[in-house]
Amino acid sequence: MRGYGAFYHLHTIMIQQIDHIGIAVTSLDDTVPYYRDALGLGEPHIEEVATQKVRVAMFDVAGVHIELLEPTSPDSPIAKAMEKNGGRGLIHHIAFKSNDVAGQLEQAKNAGCALINETPVPGAHNTQVAFLHPKSTFGVLTEFCEHPDCGCGCKH
Repeated sequence: MRGYGAFYHLHTIMIQQIDHIGIAVTSLDDTVPYYRDALGLGEPHIEEVATQKVRVAMFDVAGVHIELLEPTSPDSPIAKAMEKNGGRGLIHHIAFKSNDVAGQLEQAKNAGCALINETPVPGAHNTQVAFLHPKSTFGVLTEFCEHPDCGCGCKH
């Protein structure tokens, strides 16, 4: 793998902030009350992302989101990660908000990172997302997330 420092001078600032932390859970019905009631995070936005084979509950915490991920199929990436963890939930990934996911992928690839997605794919809340393989990111599954300009005033 090439050294990351050699590419520092080529970097364009595309990452804007931490977007969310993805947490794999066995059941949203069982887990949401903890985050909503015990932590006081309020009602989450819940949706199914069929392309990723998950149901997602998203909590906003001062502009950074906690994303709970429940697998909807035993062959989903989330189900497989949980299986490797003894069937238990786990912190699955960290996502960075970017204004150019495709450019972020190119930059990461040029720096020697292995890509899971060669191009952005649909994610929760109408986003475009892409992942870097943890074998090239020191064991951390890394996601880039680009939000649409929906004009609704929501905090994407």
